[in-house]
Amino acid sequence: MLDNRRNIPFSPPDISDLEIAEVVATLQSGWITTGPRTKQLEKNIAEWIGTEKCVCLNSQTACAEMALHVMGIGPGDEVITCAYTYTASASVIAHVGAKIVLIDTQPDSLEMDYAALEEAVTEKTKAIIPIDIAGIPCDYDRLFAIAEKKKHLFKPNSPLQSALGRIAIMADTAHAFGASRNGKMIGSVADFSSFSFHAVKNFTTAEGGALTWNTIPGVSNEDIYKKLQLLSLHGQSKDALAKTKLGSWEYDIVGTYYKCNMTDVTAAIGLKQFERYPGLLARRKQIIERYDAAFKPLGIRVLPHYTDTWQSSGHLYLTRIPGITDEQRNEIIVKMAERGIACNVHYKPLPMHTAYKNLGFDIADYPNAYNHFVNEITLPLHTCLTDEDVEYVIENYAEIVKEYI
Repeated sequence: MLDNRRNIPFSPPDISDLEIAEVVATLQSGWITTGPRTKQLEKNIAEWIGTEKCVCLNSQTACAEMALHVMGIGPGDEVITCAYTYTASASVIAHVGAKIVLIDTQPDSLEMDYAALEEAVTEKTKAIIPIDIAGIPCDYDRLFAIAEKKKHLFKPNSPLQSALGRIAIMADTAHAFGASRNGKMIGSVADFSSFSFHAVKNFTTAEGGALTWNTIPGVSNEDIYKKLQLLSLHGQSKDALAKTKLGSWEYDIVGTYYKCNMTDVTAAIGLKQFERYPGLLARRKQIIERYDAAFKPLGIRVLPHYTDTWQSSGHLYLTRIPGITDEQRNEIIVKMAERGIACNVHYKPLPMHTAYKNLGFDIADYPNAYNHFVNEITLPLHTCLTDEDVEYVIENYAEIVKEYI
């Protein structure tokens, strides 16, 4: 075994000579901050997803937070999300001064408990942040049905909220770039969708993210785009590119806003990733299908990435080993590491973290989330894996897990 040991990292970025050459060309162009490449990436994404506009910023977190600001959500408001997620899904709620409301997952799914969600809606609820974990779209039909059903409780406190006329569905689609549900691209389903282009994601700009949104009746998408530009660039009425025009130095500061724009250096990576992305998605699907074929017969529980209803982006391969304890789960991860295979856990529920305990959350109130967490192991799933690497992961995981099932 030791002689054949491989070194398989969990999720390295897939960077080719195309991305490197484009970054070099950007550096040589003399324009390295927000400019033509960022604008082109926004255009490419909007056209692919099927929205009128897209804004690229420096992270999914920034995208989600700026969307909350655009909607006028803040102190006195409540926003509902799931306890089983990464902190960014919930921390943005705190950033705008609203109250975080956490919902447990379903017993047999990582999606939030929609019945509990419906009960949690109050007159203060302004938005729901569902999470497309692992790149699998959640049940948006159910989410919109809840928003419509609770419409009588909705009390808007901003022009955009009034135009929407109900709770906003502001999805954390960090994992789901390239996923679809009922034939519609994720990014064109929720009211607002925030994607992550972090280094570990399927599609990367090193750091970065994109925000897309659906047209709200009576509201100009160009106005929303301009508002997002102001929010992400200190409230400055002209970006650096616009200021380069002859005699166009003067600008105004219209608000004491934020600084979270994407640069052309990072957008350059994204432009070439975009050209390669169909092939990257196809490769992820191949790996998932091989994993599924090997692990399902062993009784290892896996997520349904590809069905008649949805197509996943194939971002993460989450597994659960029925009946094991968290100590046994950690033993398995160590044994995999000893064979050169890096695994991870997605996710430690938010109420188990100090910051959320300090906000008054208790994991005892989220038993389903805890039960999903305690025996979960995430395997390497990325496009740098060779067929031999995939087989090595399968053989070793199957061999180790059989000791515990």
